[in-house]
Amino acid sequence: MARAATTSDVFNAIAEPQRREILVLLRAGERPVTDVAHELGMTQPGASKHLRVLREVGLVRDRKAGKQRLYGLDAQGLRPVREWIGGFEAFWNETFDQLDEYVQRMHQEDRE
Repeated sequence: MARAATTSDVFNAIAEPQRREILVLLRAGERPVTDVAHELGMTQPGASKHLRVLREVGLVRDRKAGKQRLYGLDAQGLRPVREWIGGFEAFWNETFDQLDEYVQRMHQEDRE
């Protein structure tokens, strides 16, 4: 039985620019590997390899449709990344609040 993908596995998978391009392409809907390869200017074996990595970490799902296998985005696989990034939300909110206070103070001083 395969182990569950970790947040590090997902980050490693999306570190490759071509894999991110594949995810963007699949946002529009399911595609066979030949379309992915053609759209992104890569070989079919190269596209298959990238799709396999993305599937293994849960970012892409596949299904058989006649003689083809269609690949589609599984955005739930990005949940660990979103949760990890969300940990920094408080930092950014505080930073933007401080910036807003500063701008308001400067605006008030200009009016005085």
